[in-house]
Amino acid sequence: MKRVAVTGLGVVSSIGTGVAEYAAGLRSGRDGARPIGVFDTTGFAHDTGCEVVGFEPSRWVAAQRVEDLGRAACFAVAAARMAVADAGLTDPGRSMVCIGTTDGGGDAGERIAEHVVREREVPAELPRRVPAASIAVAVARELGLSDVDISTVATACAAGNYAIGNGFDAVAAGEVDVALCGGADAMCRMTFTGFYRLGAVDPRRCRPFDVDRQGILTGEGAGVLVLEPLDAAVARGARIYAEVLGYGLNCDAGHPVAPDRDSVAACMRLALDDAGVTPDQVDLISAHGTGTKANDSTECGAIHDVFGDEAPRTVSVKSMLGHTMGAASALSAIACALAIREGFIPPTINHVETDPECGIDCVPNESVDADLRVVQNNALAFGGNNSVVLFGRHA
Repeated sequence: MKRVAVTGLGVVSSIGTGVAEYAAGLRSGRDGARPIGVFDTTGFAHDTGCEVVGFEPSRWVAAQRVEDLGRAACFAVAAARMAVADAGLTDPGRSMVCIGTTDGGGDAGERIAEHVVREREVPAELPRRVPAASIAVAVARELGLSDVDISTVATACAAGNYAIGNGFDAVAAGEVDVALCGGADAMCRMTFTGFYRLGAVDPRRCRPFDVDRQGILTGEGAGVLVLEPLDAAVARGARIYAEVLGYGLNCDAGHPVAPDRDSVAACMRLALDDAGVTPDQVDLISAHGTGTKANDSTECGAIHDVFGDEAPRTVSVKSMLGHTMGAASALSAIACALAIREGFIPPTINHVETDPECGIDCVPNESVDADLRVVQNNALAFGGNNSVVLFGRHA
């Protein structure tokens, strides 16, 4: 099995598009929260979300019609093009494209429905492909990949880590030369309404681990990582952000929405085992950290079960990005790689007082410099889908 390096990163997010702007946003604790504008929020008592602004699909999509893709697929195409350019790849060779998602471009269907209601007629031109199936396909088409394995993973909010795990296995086993993997989702009324009706949307800001937290903010964006064999990356003089050390997946299917502490702990142990890492070697945990009462206390309890009372610093980038659904763990994974490469820990912003039930150092409000060797990325999804990926510094 080959060692696997992360050599390229591509980001579309509410706190910055492009790896440099995203890194600057993470360092400064930039808040992506703003009034939602991508769909009509009439009738909701509050409408704050973490929307991507200033994104121009036509800048990134050239080989296919933007109208056929939907917003999520356009995000994925943009992030993939950035990641390939960042990695300095000209010919990916045998490749894989694996993109995780939750809504799968459901926003496109909503826009058609809104047009029908508003204009009382079906649009003259409908998208030619089903948005969910088109996300990974759109990436391969845009990059002109021919010798490529394509898949879209729909394990909800854990999907980005699932995709990274798939890419890691394919590269490590020598099945592909390069894997482009990550996640993408666009904000839509369906998801916002679902969380809103659950009483899980904070009216103003996302504040994970805080004693007064009230829930998530829905967000959107995409993150794509380029994975390739470490020896090939070294041979071509590539910049190496981090190594993928291993990962763990499980699904307890215990409850539609409530996380299971024992199952989350078991998934972390699977990842540590796969990576050959002991708990005391982990320097930082990028938590799922949604800002809901149940998620944060359950996840922190599982962390203490695995790491003991002196758990590593544990942060939530969702405090800045909101919950970007299928893109969430991919954007978090990119934050892990940047933290390792650039030597800093992004903060958990909007923090006032840590909930005693969480009992972790969440690096409140301001980033700190840190020498990081191993970073863990957690992702927990509805239905008990859990995924954890371990990243390490390349010596």
